[in-house]
Amino acid sequence: MIAEKMKGLVANSSAIRAMFEEGNRLAGIYGAENVFDFSLGNPNVPAPEAVKKAIEDLVENEDPLVLHGYTNSNSGYADVREAVAKSLNERFGTAFEGKNIIMTVGAAGGLNVILKTIINAGDEVLTFAPYFGEYRAYVNNFDGVLVEVSPNTVDFQPKLDEFEKKITPKTKAVIVNTPNNPTGVVYSEETIKKMAAIMEAKQKEYGTEIFLISDEPYRELVYDGAEVPYLTKYYDNTIVGYSYSKSLSLPGERIGYLVIPDEVADSEDMLSAANVANRILGFVNAPTLQQKIVKACLNEKTDISYYDRNREALYNGLKECGFDCIKPEGAFYLFVKSPVENEKEFCEAGKKYNILMVPGSSFACPGYVRLAYCVSYETIVNSLPKFAELAKEYF
Repeated sequence: MIAEKMKGLVANSSAIRAMFEEGNRLAGIYGAENVFDFSLGNPNVPAPEAVKKAIEDLVENEDPLVLHGYTNSNSGYADVREAVAKSLNERFGTAFEGKNIIMTVGAAGGLNVILKTIINAGDEVLTFAPYFGEYRAYVNNFDGVLVEVSPNTVDFQPKLDEFEKKITPKTKAVIVNTPNNPTGVVYSEETIKKMAAIMEAKQKEYGTEIFLISDEPYRELVYDGAEVPYLTKYYDNTIVGYSYSKSLSLPGERIGYLVIPDEVADSEDMLSAANVANRILGFVNAPTLQQKIVKACLNEKTDISYYDRNREALYNGLKECGFDCIKPEGAFYLFVKSPVENEKEFCEAGKKYNILMVPGSSFACPGYVRLAYCVSYETIVNSLPKFAELAKEYF
């Protein structure tokens, strides 16, 4: 018999994955070109050509026993970590060293590593709705308690007044995700400064340490000149989790890193503990070939002009149909207000037109649906007449 904790997780298995599987089923019936699957944030833009070249060069020239072996440290190759730190310093004016970097199995692996490092049973972790639903599972992995700050559906910036009230002596961490999944909103510098001031005041009031965990898989996916503040510059107890899944279109390769700056409280102990957590969680070390590829491709980026074209076409097309949505500044998601209170009913109605959307309740924000526009441009264009037919049922 499976563990009690797993029973609930199985029963509430990811709606995103379920919708993706439904898309495969419908494609088998109607043909993939006639199914408009906006469920999964799986990049459809190929990795930069430099990634392919780096793979070929590494496999041809590196010692395979080294390239495919364990790293000397569970935190990853020293030269890769130094290169990542140098790149961050050049881009953001920081002063990291290789020791501040821990290579991880994607951002998800990194989040689990840092939560394992800091969470005691019963500790609270705050996050702002709407948020990536797996945060709850990650916190629950270590018997922590996820506390939600309700969504601000005007502009989807965090509700800082409610945030301040929900910080307690049990608060150990705050997770922020900007650019945000599912809204595509970038948290403004003003928001970050106010958030940091609140957290500083609460640390002094309670005599505790509250860590700000910045989950940043979409940092490079921004449009219209939007700037994403680098959070270590605003609050000392900040830890950054990053992934190359989107910036290099490598989601299946599971490669990312944590940044634990010297300014973080007890940083040396934190770094040592995170190194151990990387091992005892079963990751051992981040994939070695991918670490070397990352080092070779630190200055490469996915061409986001494809996503930007999709963003404009889908946003403008849905607005013309009468749907209410906020224009995303980053990532590759559009968060659309459901025309009926129960957005799951709206998702079901969409299936009649082979349109697959993810209900906002999966992100703790009912009444909305998420569309992932990391699909072909043809999918966007061909879906709009179907959205127009769907809209006629409501407007």
